[in-house]
Amino acid sequence: MTPRRPTLSLLAVSLVLACSAQAQAPAAIPAQPEAPSGLQTKPGWASRRFAVAAAHPLAADAGYRILRDGGSAVDAAVAVQMVLTLVEPQSSGIGGGAFLLHHDGQITEAYDGRETAPGEADEKLFLDANGKPLSFQAAVQSGRSVGVPGVLRMLERAHRQHGELPWARLFEPAISLAEQGFPVSPRLHALLLETPQLRQDPIAAAHYFDAQGHPWPVGHVLRNPELGAVLRLIAAQGSSAFYAGEVAEAVVQKVRQHPQSPGLLSLTDLAEYEAAVRAPLCFVYSAQNAAAAPARARTRDVRICGMPPPSSGTLAVGQILGLLAHTPAAALPPQFNADGLLPEPHWLHLYTEAARLAFADRALYIADPDYVPPPGSSWMSLLDAGYLAKRARLIGAGPQDRRMPEAPAGVPAGVQQSLAPMPVQPEYGTSHLSIVDAQGRALAMTSSIEAAWGARLMVNRGRGLDGGFLLNNQLTDFSFVPRSESGAPIANRVEPRKRPRSSMTPLLVFERPSGNFLLTGGSPGGAYIIHYTGKLLYGALHWGLDVQQAINLPNMAAFGGPLLLEPGRFPQATLNALRDRGHEVREQAMPSGLQAIEVRGLGLYGGADPRREGLVLGD
Repeated sequence: MTPRRPTLSLLAVSLVLACSAQAQAPAAIPAQPEAPSGLQTKPGWASRRFAVAAAHPLAADAGYRILRDGGSAVDAAVAVQMVLTLVEPQSSGIGGGAFLLHHDGQITEAYDGRETAPGEADEKLFLDANGKPLSFQAAVQSGRSVGVPGVLRMLERAHRQHGELPWARLFEPAISLAEQGFPVSPRLHALLLETPQLRQDPIAAAHYFDAQGHPWPVGHVLRNPELGAVLRLIAAQGSSAFYAGEVAEAVVQKVRQHPQSPGLLSLTDLAEYEAAVRAPLCFVYSAQNAAAAPARARTRDVRICGMPPPSSGTLAVGQILGLLAHTPAAALPPQFNADGLLPEPHWLHLYTEAARLAFADRALYIADPDYVPPPGSSWMSLLDAGYLAKRARLIGAGPQDRRMPEAPAGVPAGVQQSLAPMPVQPEYGTSHLSIVDAQGRALAMTSSIEAAWGARLMVNRGRGLDGGFLLNNQLTDFSFVPRSESGAPIANRVEPRKRPRSSMTPLLVFERPSGNFLLTGGSPGGAYIIHYTGKLLYGALHWGLDVQQAINLPNMAAFGGPLLLEPGRFPQATLNALRDRGHEVREQAMPSGLQAIEVRGLGLYGGADPRREGLVLGD
């Protein structure tokens, strides 16, 4: 097949549509991680040997060049992430963390580069002097919110096991772009407009804004020589150049000398950080293709693998799919309208109810497994077929049945711990990349600094070079309230060296019984990630869509309150039918950033979300 590989000039990034203003989300609904940036038609991309799907054209190009030169999937992921630190700084970077799922043809591994709380932190980290939780924005824009960054240690560990090219070679694209500059894209410009608080940090203000305090315009060539110098150090010395020495000292100084709300991060926390390698959380799933003609209708058996806790994503997606399997959902193909495929009202009702039940379990049980034991001694208790069948009986599955008044958490077999559910609080954004290399090794990686622009703190070593890198606010993924009014502990409360619960959901899918690799995918989007990746899987497995078609499907989400639908994508009749069944329906922008690559025919086929500026490149 002939790959569709556009020529990438510095101005190619400027083709992304301008962002529209982000509406203020109601308090009861998780906030959007990043503002929407319009729609771009994405064609889907075919290739034969390898492919990389990433959130920015320049990052995808960096990964493409590494793969073309014989690099592995992990090699390409390192190059992509370093470029994303520069060109998509609002979403991820070396100041944050990541989850990476890797399959080498035989073994699947889950690399945990999630941030950790400082050793001095305790469950009162986000309480004020009166014992009341801080406002979310006050917590985000502080030193308290910064966890120990994990992405570099994680990538270095994965590279030692699966790298082909030298570590230093993987930093060359990002270093070159940092020193020579890249054009500000419409999305980057619009997100700077959305975050005036970033100007409160003098280093960030000098880097991203002009002398009048206005964001650099679209097309402005932005250089970051300080980041280039830091990347040169890490390329030459390994991740130790970040976790010790002058870079680590600059990070700790930035956190502990915050003018309003200093944090607790120490040099010891950085020096002792370790990325974990965990067994992936995998489950078997049978998907009926309801969209196929009757003569072709069949069941497709797959094995879906993702991150175990502290990620909540794989468990939540697995529960939603498992609950729907005990309803008529599989017999409900999507509808066609002028805008393409979309789920019909009965299916949306069933999905919403399943999601509410899954999020109730998530709020009660899921946290760092080094601190909180899984219910019934195994996380798989939450995916047990008998448990899900019992839970599914709470769903009114008939064509006229109404919304559940309440969606309580369940009690899997063997549960003895007494926990309190975590109250709803915002979760923010990320970036996702999917890669398949020429040797068939597959990778799904989701990385993050949490909120758009993280803690709004930019680190610079003070050598007179412009720029730097942003720090995460991942500790705000912990529950601000550590215990219920009765004193019962919340699983996801702050504890020293603990990893906060995450929604990041990188996934790999394999055919059964062959075990052959089928699909890699994931998305940014805070708590919405679970719904975005669930939509991708359902569209691809049940409805027979290619990954681009599945990504293009309209977004929907439910967390326990209203049913959220992407505006302008569903007919009024659908909204009315759902309201008649007792659902509070709200339309709001949901700018997912799905990236996915699947095995299709004799080659690969990749998709990127039309709601953002991602791209797939391959040969």
